[in-house]
Amino acid sequence: LMRQICRYFFYLFFVCVLVIGGWLIYIFHSLPSIKHLEDYRPALASTVYADDGRIMGEFFVQRRYFVSLDKIPSYVIKAFVAAEDERFYEHKGLDWVGIMRALIKDIKARAIVQGGSTITQQTVKSLLLTPKRTFTRKLKEMMLAYQLEKYLTKDEILTIYLNQIYFGHGAYGVEAAARVYFGKHVWELNLAEAAMLAGLPKGPAYYSPYRHFKRAKKRQHYVLMRMVKCGFIDKKEAEMAYNLPLTLNSLDYDYPSCAYFLEYIRKKLIKQYGSDFLYKGGLSIYTTASIDMHQEAQKALLKGIAEIKARHKEKQDNPSANQIQGAIFTLERGTNYIKVMLGGRDFKESKFNRVTQACRQPGSAFKPIIYAAAIDKGYTPATLIDDYPIIYVYRQEGKLQVWRPHNYEERFFGRVSLRDALVHSRNTVTVRLLKKIGIRYAIEYARRFGITAHLTPDLSLALGSSCLSLYQLTRAFSVFANEGQYIEPIAITKIIDAKGHLLEENHPKSQPAISAETAYLITSILRDVVKRGTARKVRALKRPAAGKTGTTNKYTDAWFIGYTPYFITGVWVGYDNLKSLGQAETGGRAAAPIWLYFMQQAEKDLPIKDFPIPSGIIFAKVDPKTGLLVSPDDPNGRLECF
Repeated sequence: LMRQICRYFFYLFFVCVLVIGGWLIYIFHSLPSIKHLEDYRPALASTVYADDGRIMGEFFVQRRYFVSLDKIPSYVIKAFVAAEDERFYEHKGLDWVGIMRALIKDIKARAIVQGGSTITQQTVKSLLLTPKRTFTRKLKEMMLAYQLEKYLTKDEILTIYLNQIYFGHGAYGVEAAARVYFGKHVWELNLAEAAMLAGLPKGPAYYSPYRHFKRAKKRQHYVLMRMVKCGFIDKKEAEMAYNLPLTLNSLDYDYPSCAYFLEYIRKKLIKQYGSDFLYKGGLSIYTTASIDMHQEAQKALLKGIAEIKARHKEKQDNPSANQIQGAIFTLERGTNYIKVMLGGRDFKESKFNRVTQACRQPGSAFKPIIYAAAIDKGYTPATLIDDYPIIYVYRQEGKLQVWRPHNYEERFFGRVSLRDALVHSRNTVTVRLLKKIGIRYAIEYARRFGITAHLTPDLSLALGSSCLSLYQLTRAFSVFANEGQYIEPIAITKIIDAKGHLLEENHPKSQPAISAETAYLITSILRDVVKRGTARKVRALKRPAAGKTGTTNKYTDAWFIGYTPYFITGVWVGYDNLKSLGQAETGGRAAAPIWLYFMQQAEKDLPIKDFPIPSGIIFAKVDPKTGLLVSPDDPNGRLECF
């Protein structure tokens, strides 16, 4: 009988060995490959830099920045080794002492309460396995850890680990953790900060210093004591580090005023490189935009909108769909670098970019292009043109229609010079001028300024009836500011990939659109718009400035496009639903003050300088009544440029 029982147990033992062996073989063959870890390429965040090198924003799926081990200070590495795996450089992937200690605790608790995982095990778990706690997953983890130790060096494993682990608050890897928690690079961390970060992987949410500072400090103390026990630091260093005050970085690290610009380049880059490369490629994107100027632009816009509301006693708590909106677009003179792209009052409230996406009638802000076209047809600023009532009869849909263009003042001023007509925005003069130079010629001329939108082929073009974006109109005015040169606006100066390779680099490329002399003549007239015309409020800038206001029927749109020897800035104000801004809310009253508030801050630290005068410009006195030359000594003569 005993022999049969022994035989039975032998067969049972043999079967168990076969089953367990088969199960282990199955698990071994089902292990994921570790070969691709040799060329570790995690998803990396792409960083957007402002013109001064500050981080403006980021695009990522996981916020991670790869850093090589040689860039990580030794005390940072030692903090992680002490906290997570003190025998890391001694074992072959598995720490049997730690495993037995954890196993005993798990048996006592009748659950998996402690893993005893080495850094190698945590690395394979993070990259190759699910976080689910099962004995099968643990066994796979141990097998893979053993394989990985044979395949990669300790430093290679540690590099992957420190770049892969999650630290909470969206930070993956030690560099992202250093930026999120302390606003600095990993190589700038002190011992106190390093110990704080080393304590987070065990429980990022539980030990978050933002949510549970006392727990985080307790965990920091544990890490420092582990470093003492391992002989990495002495007790005095640990005490000094523990007592060192910690300054946590604000989690709200973004700049809301730059959101429209960031969205603009995000769409641009996705179209060019694809979303995967942008969100996972670790690109360094260097832009032309200014964070400070964006912030000042938003302040100016909100101030101007508040003033409009106050004038009409409008409630401040209107639904967002019925709020006064506005946009500001700024280019740097000479380069057309985009410094500001503020597409609305608040990106969270509305993501519609009114710089690039809104198409609105510019009104009189379009007139300088008509006048420049006339100058290139032989007119001069002194040329006299009739400002009398005019009536046009035309047929539309089988019916006769009558159009009577009139001036804002509902008056006519007789014969006026081309300069005064633009300075005071005389509508009938501009319509007559367009008729004389030709509509087709004016449209073709406008194309030189980068205007690609559809332009209505009738005389209403003179009064800005064709819809344009603030982007296109500001770009068009830059031709005047840039001495007749057309320069395509630039948002990105260069892009570097994660390996340091230059993907693209952009420099200003200019091409002649009009002559420098014609550009100067228009600039001279537009300076008078500021000095004594429809934009007199801008005189408060107390700097050389030129520009043109624009107002549409029923005051639905208010514009001011102006420029200085430094910047070209366009401002638009209105409702998205074409509601009137209110009686008398012209470009000079509603938009020009916003331009002024912004430019006062944008140029406050810049030296005053004047617009350059081309060599082909001459000055002479003319009789304002006839437009003819008079003696330089004539007291009634007015100095004019030709």
